[in-house]
Amino acid sequence: MTEPISIDIWSDIACPWCYIGKRNLEKGLDAVAGDDDAPQVNITFHSFELSPDTPVDFHGDEVDFLAGHKGMPRAQVEQMLSHVTGVAAEAGLEYRFDLLQHTNTVKAHELLHHAKANDLQHEMEERLMSAYFTEGKHVGRIDDLVDLAVEVGLDADETRQALESSVHLSAVRQDQAQARAYGIQGVPFFVIDGQYGISGAQPPAAFENVLRDLWSKRGESERESAAV
Repeated sequence: MTEPISIDIWSDIACPWCYIGKRNLEKGLDAVAGDDDAPQVNITFHSFELSPDTPVDFHGDEVDFLAGHKGMPRAQVEQMLSHVTGVAAEAGLEYRFDLLQHTNTVKAHELLHHAKANDLQHEMEERLMSAYFTEGKHVGRIDDLVDLAVEVGLDADETRQALESSVHLSAVRQDQAQARAYGIQGVPFFVIDGQYGISGAQPPAAFENVLRDLWSKRGESERESAAV
């Protein structure tokens, strides 16, 4: 049995390109799933905070935040968000920056590690990103995060205890330390089999090509080993 390809993804809930990159990866995976010898993969999400100094309750909209954070004119920010919204639409996502509630994401990352411990990380990642970018829900407060966790099947009391105790904060910091060790300065960043790095929201075909190439080489290597 060929060992699955590992895909480690560093991302932030508040990163618009991360959700787009996630969708494009999924489309790439769907495309190779029909291959006669379809690549098998194991996907793990890792924490990365783009703006760790952001308050939990930011007073203002996304334009206010980016204009202040990046020092860009409001008109330029609005143009940039319009472009991102268009790219997201191409990926099948309906971004609502007019509803978005900017917030600190560290608790959301802790929740992802709690979900990972309960085999629900992928479901939690999708729920958080959808809540943030398409529904205008708050993903920084514990009460709101518990509600979202319950939606994917996590226990409310266990989730609240995990978030209030910050039991998974060390795992978040470990992910961030690993990102620094890899030299990751922006997300999304995909590390495939611990040796190939893909930066940014690449198109589905980019993932298709890498996965097929790796899977083919892995099969050849195993056949050669078996022949020895």
